[in-house]
Amino acid sequence: MSGHAMPAATTPTTGRMGVVLVAIAAAWLAAIVAQWSGEAVLLHHHTLIEHGPPPWIAVGLFLVGWQVMLAAMMLPASLPTIRVVDAAIGHRATFLLAFAATWSVFGLFAFGGDFILHHVVDATPWLAARPWLIEAGVLGMAGFYQLSPFKRRSLAACRHPVDLLATQTHRSRAFDLGVAHAVDCLGSSWALMLLMFAEGFANLWWMAALTGVMVYETTSPHGQRAALAVGVVLLALSVGTLVAG
Repeated sequence: MSGHAMPAATTPTTGRMGVVLVAIAAAWLAAIVAQWSGEAVLLHHHTLIEHGPPPWIAVGLFLVGWQVMLAAMMLPASLPTIRVVDAAIGHRATFLLAFAATWSVFGLFAFGGDFILHHVVDATPWLAARPWLIEAGVLGMAGFYQLSPFKRRSLAACRHPVDLLATQTHRSRAFDLGVAHAVDCLGSSWALMLLMFAEGFANLWWMAALTGVMVYETTSPHGQRAALAVGVVLLALSVGTLVAG
């Protein structure tokens, strides 16, 4: 009997993970089609804030694009955790709902902060004439954060999902696990995602590069060292942007 128990437990989990992989592929396909069709620019935060629809519609459109970016960028980095949680307690949909909701709160704060920043820039001609200062600032902030102790601690927590499980074995705890994992990954990757937010939904090169960074950080044995290397690169890009500006 025990010889047949393992395949029975493994096959459903493998099949359920296939749904997550399809969601990731669909998100990337949507991002590629949006860019090639020219529609991606309509979801850029600058367009939505400066030349877009009323605020409540702009927020809704932003959240649509943000969910696509989350599925394309954050789900690949969290696949090991999703697999562990799904095998241990199930309720994968509840876990993912909590994960997406937590990251969406961060996205709304980023959008709100950008709304304020746009008004500050509009009211400050000197800063409006030097947009490269903001770009260099975002790159520098992300670079410094990559080198910080808080980044290392959060990345360690994001890399080791087994510590989340403990005795949490029912649906309500699956939601708590999703929130907890999202908070860990927020602590690790919020600066990189803020950088992606600044670059915009239409920039597939930044999406691909930052996705690769976050996947490598969370899944590779050398993830912590990679985070440091990326921090140095981002600081160099910040300095280069200042010099070029």
